[in-house]
Amino acid sequence: MTHEVLTGHPVEELARAAEHALAVVVGRRGRGGYTGMRMGSVVHGLLHRAHCPVITVPTA
Repeated sequence: MTHEVLTGHPVEELARAAEHALAVVVGRRGRGGYTGMRMGSVVHGLLHRAHCPVITVPTA
């Protein structure tokens, strides 16, 4: 297993990392600027920028 630490805006880095992925899975807390939609700004940004399906999983 390898680990990679990226610096930059989370949406841009996750979208870039998922360019050749079948899907990207991200957690969501349902807080922040998009509370009514129950997703955060990173998930919202990925929905607009990722070229693959975005799967959201609520945190416990």
